[in-house]
Amino acid sequence: MRPVNVIQGAMVPLPRADVDTDQIIPKQFLTRIERTGYGAFLFWNWAYDDDGNPVEFFTHDPARRGAKVLVAGPNFGCGSSREHAVWAIQDWGFEAVVAPSFGDIFRNNSYQSGLLPVELPEETVNRLIEAAADPNTIVTIDLETQTVRCGDLEASFDIDPSVKDRLLKGLDAIGLTLEHEDAIEAYEARRPEWLPRSVA
Repeated sequence: MRPVNVIQGAMVPLPRADVDTDQIIPKQFLTRIERTGYGAFLFWNWAYDDDGNPVEFFTHDPARRGAKVLVAGPNFGCGSSREHAVWAIQDWGFEAVVAPSFGDIFRNNSYQSGLLPVELPEETVNRLIEAAADPNTIVTIDLETQTVRCGDLEASFDIDPSVKDRLLKGLDAIGLTLEHEDAIEAYEARRPEWLPRSVA
């Protein structure tokens, strides 16, 4: 997982509340075994009609390609547990999602994959959504200082210190465990031969 520190780039506004994981990545696209390639299916049911023809939506807008931050309404990522929702958002190119609130499972899945969920007051998010109407508007999210800056707007956000540390170091759960690799190997070396042991 790559470290997260400063995210700077254009925004895409998605002023919708209660966007669930099935809307982010519909179930019919969950058969892939890779973690990549999901970006093409992001928000599929909003981006295509029933016959699979593209409709007006940001995923088809060349001016929105390269945007780093998705700005959405409250309760973003609610619904079923689905890591693919995070992977689809990242695969499209987003590095952070800003919203007034998030589904708990989505938030935790984001942390594990290096997508930064930033929770701000709804009034502040609405100001960012307005600013994001211009695809050239740039926002800067600084995880170290826990700040969001866009024009004359500056806001701070909360994040669990241990999660912040892991994101800054680029550590998922496996990476966090491997920080103790020497201690794990020393413990394994002390175990009696008749006990089960890991296989390298």
